Amino acid sequence: MPAGFYPPIDPYAIGALETGDGHTLYWETCGNPDGPPALFLHGGPGGGCSTDNRRLFDPARYRIVLFDQRGAGRSKPLGELRNNTTQHLIDDIERLRAYLGIERFHCVLGGSWGATLALAYTQAHPSRVKALVLRGVFTARQREVDWLYGDGTRHLFPEAHAAFENFIPASERHNLVGAYYHRLTSGDEETELAAAAHWCAYEAKLLTLMPRIPPAAPAPSYASPHTRALARIEAHYFVHHSFMEEGQILSRTHLLQGIPGVIAQGRYDSVTPPVTAYELHKSWPTSRLEIVPDAGHATVEPGIQRALVAATDEFADI
Repeated sequence: MPAGFYPPIDPYAIGALETGDGHTLYWETCGNPDGPPALFLHGGPGGGCSTDNRRLFDPARYRIVLFDQRGAGRSKPLGELRNNTTQHLIDDIERLRAYLGIERFHCVLGGSWGATLALAYTQAHPSRVKALVLRGVFTARQREVDWLYGDGTRHLFPEAHAAFENFIPASERHNLVGAYYHRLTSGDEETELAAAAHWCAYEAKLLTLMPRIPPAAPAPSYASPHTRALARIEAHYFVHHSFMEEGQILSRTHLLQGIPGVIAQGRYDSVTPPVTAYELHKSWPTSRLEIVPDAGHATVEPGIQRALVAATDEFADI
């Protein structure tokens, strides 16, 4: 099989897992029911899984597990912020692992926020993960949030950042994430949808090195409930420092020792710049950093696809 996405597949099982505190999680399993279990963690937070996420693993070899995190995708209630923190998500992974009768995940793959959650879960439960595959590393430090929404990406995408900023009155622009969060949780549907459309349109313009695909978010006049959920959950996490201590992920890399990992990082990733992936790699000796020279942030970048699939193929044999 050449490197790149595997052919499309359908789940052989789907379900809804009750958390006991107001959330119901959509989950699915694909591929080989008797194969080593692989877990995919989507980004955002709040993004939800897509059918292409299944295609990062060899379906003949892996039992592929995907789920939509709290408030995201097909999980319910859509966009719910109550009982929605990083620790809740870590607990959900453990709940799903036990429910599916999995002793240990052979491979956990996550990109962007999914990489954050993969690292946080593995640091909390290192005996439950055999290998990690990460893309576009984000460790939730304030400097990384400031880069994306403040005085970082605007130097590369000034026109996109201006549109993002101009939605907010000048008196509130000193804290754009907080200003958007206020509107995204206002309780007024029209206000929330408008804020979500601007938030997601901004992010969509930053994802790829070249505009190979249509924009990933609708135009501001075509806001949707899923756009609203994504923006609400992202802002909720980022105004609360992702519910982690500052620098927590990088300060706990000793908990990853002995766990092999591949970090696929686009050289021109403007959402999560390569410096974070480099810092993670330097503090995690059993990792391998692969800088993809012709890629930005998104999984749809051909070089990112090749690197991720090559990594999951590699780990299928360990």
